[in-house]
Amino acid sequence: MSTLLEKEIKVNRILTTSVNHAHAIEDPARAKIVEFLYHRILSAEQISNELKKIGYKKALTTVRHHLEILKKSGLIEIARIEESRGAITKFYSTSTKLLDYSAPIDFDLKYSKVIDNTSLKIEKILKNLTPKTSHLKKNKGGHSEGYSQYLVMEIMNRAMTNILENSGKSNLSIKSN
Repeated sequence: MSTLLEKEIKVNRILTTSVNHAHAIEDPARAKIVEFLYHRILSAEQISNELKKIGYKKALTTVRHHLEILKKSGLIEIARIEESRGAITKFYSTSTKLLDYSAPIDFDLKYSKVIDNTSLKIEKILKNLTPKTSHLKKNKGGHSEGYSQYLVMEIMNRAMTNILENSGKSNLSIKSN
């Protein structure tokens, strides 16, 4: 047998999520709902209307089903409940920003220098943090590597969220040269 192709695959991305979160957003309509609710409070009917605008024709009962799945996963929550003429309307929101994107073909070429330079600086910070977390929550085999890695990713995630949330105020820009 001869090898026709062999290529080293370098890990350059880590996706952190829970099985519950992954299941909750596996349906494209549910992922869109999370996007809609970011910095907005909407009722099921308003969400249904927003979905229809982008081509998702979902019955209100289906939208409510999707909301229940998202709520159980912890991705959305009830932000307000109103009573009007004997009826109760729930309004939903989220504290999760779902970044859905398609990178341009020249992404690596265009941004490789800034990514490499910035990554080296962040690595220095993280190397100092990792030993401080190694004593935490050992698994069945006595290893804490996964939990330590998760903790570091959570710290990075929250720091990035703070930067991105405040970037509108300071217009965060990345230069590729």
